[in-house]
Amino acid sequence: MCGIAGVFHAHPQRQVDPQLLVNMAAIQYHRGPDGFGYARLDDSGIGFSHARLAIIDMDENRARQPFSSADGNLLLTHNGEFYDYKRIRADLSSRGERFNTKSDSELVLHLYPRLGLHDTLKHLRGEFAFALYDKKKDRLMLVRDRFGVKPLYWTQQNGTLVFGSEIKVLFAHPEVTREIDDQGLYHQLMQTIVPGSTPFKNIHQVAPGEVMIVERAHGEFKIKQEKYWDIDFPLAQEREQVQSDEFYIEGVREQLLEAVQLRLEADVPVACYLSGGIDSCSILGLSAASQQSSVKAFTIGFDDADYDETAIAKEMAAATGADQDIMMLDGGHLYNNFARTIWHTERSIYNTLGVAKMLMSQHVNQAGYRVVVTGEGSDELFSGYPAFRRDMFLYGMDSLPASERAAWEQMLAESNKLFKGAMLAEQAWTDPYLDESVGFTPSCLQPWLSSSQHVNGILNTDRAHQLANYQPGEAIAASLDSTMLRDRHPLDKAQYVWIKTQLEGQILTWGGDRVDMANSMEARPAFLDHHLAEFATQLPPNLRIRGRTEKYVLREAMRGLLPTVLYEREKFAFMAPPAHTDPEKWRAMKILADQYLNPQAIQDAGLLDTKGVAELFQLHENKTTSSATQVQLDAMINHMLSVQIMHEQFIVEDVPAMARKTADQLNWQLH
Repeated sequence: MCGIAGVFHAHPQRQVDPQLLVNMAAIQYHRGPDGFGYARLDDSGIGFSHARLAIIDMDENRARQPFSSADGNLLLTHNGEFYDYKRIRADLSSRGERFNTKSDSELVLHLYPRLGLHDTLKHLRGEFAFALYDKKKDRLMLVRDRFGVKPLYWTQQNGTLVFGSEIKVLFAHPEVTREIDDQGLYHQLMQTIVPGSTPFKNIHQVAPGEVMIVERAHGEFKIKQEKYWDIDFPLAQEREQVQSDEFYIEGVREQLLEAVQLRLEADVPVACYLSGGIDSCSILGLSAASQQSSVKAFTIGFDDADYDETAIAKEMAAATGADQDIMMLDGGHLYNNFARTIWHTERSIYNTLGVAKMLMSQHVNQAGYRVVVTGEGSDELFSGYPAFRRDMFLYGMDSLPASERAAWEQMLAESNKLFKGAMLAEQAWTDPYLDESVGFTPSCLQPWLSSSQHVNGILNTDRAHQLANYQPGEAIAASLDSTMLRDRHPLDKAQYVWIKTQLEGQILTWGGDRVDMANSMEARPAFLDHHLAEFATQLPPNLRIRGRTEKYVLREAMRGLLPTVLYEREKFAFMAPPAHTDPEKWRAMKILADQYLNPQAIQDAGLLDTKGVAELFQLHENKTTSSATQVQLDAMINHMLSVQIMHEQFIVEDVPAMARKTADQLNWQLH
């Protein structure tokens, strides 16, 4: 995987500065330290650049991007992986195509002229973001993978469209304004963002599963966004189970095995992330069974027994003969690296798990690995989160007898207490706009919607006034595709909303790509293989959640691989311990707060309100405040720190000068 960037002028006679392209590659060198490339078409007002992380085809000269087609019509810059590329390349070669590299990226240059873009995308399997320019049609196409594993940002300013793998790449362009957006700030403080948005004014994302097509007419851009894929659950009336349990169990086993085996393909060693959860244990078990050599397994451990899963991870590693590497972290480690993490996430984080994962990717890199297979996506496909179980009980089990309902209510009240305040709201929270759009307010959004009650009090007075009538639930609801929600089972609706909000905006950003690639480390989430996902949509709800058991079908599919204690255990909260649970961590957080949340820093940034920030800390430290509320306020404190740090790093700092300086330090020069 790599970092991509580009500039497209509305007036084709306006040339692209090659030094700017180099600078845009350099500021994301952490995504691709193995080399860089750039290309521009002087008669077309367009230029691409690329920072390379060598995973497939190690020949630096042969595989250097951007790529051009043999006839000079197409220009491509690509970030990510296309799996199954060897089979496709062999098929195309048999039809007369001639490839210049061993790179999977080159597939696009051969498929697109034959099939067109949308039919090309049907053949592309994996995690990717790429830009393709068709000179004959004078058309720029920005494409993002189906779930949004790989990031892709863009902005249109002063007759120029700028894109890149990270926001800082856009800010490296001196004409791109750097300003924190009022609504973006609001959502950073409540955690859940509006899909497609960012914290910054006029900075957007290409949506997962979409193509952004940019054409020019009379010095102006014509932009349209087209969906090529979505997670499409069957209609509720089609939900009658027509196959046996074993059919679905065997199908999950078969599809997951294929997804894992494809992601073990690389020209460098591939390792696994291993927690104590079913997801990563399944990945490790299948990886170990698919390879002759021992698999390297990396595990994060915490010094708080309530959050540490290393015991089960050790048992799984021993059972598979994996070479396990455990990195233990304490509270001081996490807040000492908080600001560095925000530079890479470019958004707020509610829990220091993002910091822990960044430190882990650094550890993996130092151990000589740059690719890991991970377990993200399993909870989304197989209903693993407690919020899904709650919604299933409330809205998807109308025929449940009264005696069983009482048992369910008791179970929901007692289980997964560590989630309260973060992944589950302390008290039920309803939003009228989501109720209208979805049919209910999904439990996964309730803790963050409820935290919005604190947001106006901590906002800068002027910004609070501008947002006095703002309804975050309305903005989120308006971003969802109603055709994907209409007439679906409640569990399907809950999963769809999570996938479109929390998965893309949180788990795959500050919990995934951004903290992994901070240390040039490529993560491959096998569960998010779209073939597996399409099969998972067909699973009857009672195969995802059966009785008290979440992810029932996955447990049964992987039963032969999993330790008994893990097979029988319910979902565990994989989070870093909140600050208030550890005096050392609380002290480390307060040191950071003294730096970024002091009255002068707050006044200078103009984002927050000094009195409101002080009152939130007082509420947190009040002895009558419940533990769940403290967890929620811990998240709010992390959000406040995050936005203050973002202001310093991206607004105060001269990012264009920083990009040029980085290019000079790397000795990335014009060629």
